[in-house]
Amino acid sequence: MQNYLSKVVAIVAKDLTTEIRSRDMLSSMGAFAVLVIFVFAFAFDLRVARAAATVAPGVLWVVIVFAAMLGLNRSLAAEFDRSSFDALRLAPIDRSAIFLGKAIGNLIFTTIVVVIVLTLFSIFFNLPMFKPLILVSVLLGTIGLSGVGTLLATMSANTRLRDVLLPILLLPVALPALLAAVKSTAGALDSTPLEFWSNWLALLASYDLALVGLAFLTFDFIVED
Repeated sequence: MQNYLSKVVAIVAKDLTTEIRSRDMLSSMGAFAVLVIFVFAFAFDLRVARAAATVAPGVLWVVIVFAAMLGLNRSLAAEFDRSSFDALRLAPIDRSAIFLGKAIGNLIFTTIVVVIVLTLFSIFFNLPMFKPLILVSVLLGTIGLSGVGTLLATMSANTRLRDVLLPILLLPVALPALLAAVKSTAGALDSTPLEFWSNWLALLASYDLALVGLAFLTFDFIVED
């Protein structure tokens, strides 16, 4: 088990080192997220707090989802373009360790961007975006996107239409998680009692367990194909 975890950590460290040197993925994800927030901030009248609270959860998840897809595409496409993914496949390690390493790396990058997004939302929308339950909802949604997105990005990265194919594959699969994430974020932001929206939070947690677990189990077969 310790040897398995050390291989996962090595893959995560490789991705972090590569990104620190190139700053390619984080810069593109961050620039996209900031641009979209600016557009929404000036498109909606945010002088009314209630209107801002109504708009914010949907806008937040639009930004997170599309920024995450941009990062996932660039992460896996770079691996295939450099042929480094073939080296990972040939290495004497379990394929599930490759999935965990890539998924954790993508989760870290997406989380960094999410922190920036939440900070900008707090500034432009004048809303308390760092409430504990909001952070729990955002974290659960981000875990689901990163896990399922890593599997689907691996499937699409070696195709000519990878920039188009990933959204087509990911959005329908992630739809239940996105609906649950928006509802959970809205409930936490409005300070609605937890019992009124806890079912959405439970759905989000169940999605993570089921779909990310399924991605973990099927990654070996996807890589072989």
